[in-house]
Amino acid sequence: MISISSDVIRGYNDTMILYLLLEKPSYGYEISKQIRSLSEEKYVIKETTLYSAFTRMEKNGYVESFSDEDLSNGKKRTYYRITEAGRAYYQEKCAEWNLTKEVVEKFIEGN
Repeated sequence: MISISSDVIRGYNDTMILYLLLEKPSYGYEISKQIRSLSEEKYVIKETTLYSAFTRMEKNGYVESFSDEDLSNGKKRTYYRITEAGRAYYQEKCAEWNLTKEVVEKFIEGN
């Protein structure tokens, strides 16, 4: 099976994470499971990639982190929520993707 190289998708990790945060806050492990599931196992985000994306996006004001207690085991867990700046950035990245796809498809056989 062909999988997606991390080099190809690197610029869109933030987009995928922000998409998953549009509806509700979440935490790292849950987001990585959702990415794996929605991509039908074609992309598995590495833990280091995920947490460096959270750090970068929090620094840029796209997400906010907060702690909450996990009721199932009583441990504190760090959750992330998207900000208004994050929603705007997500929309920019979607527009950029559409343009990127349009250009690259001109160089793919069969299109």
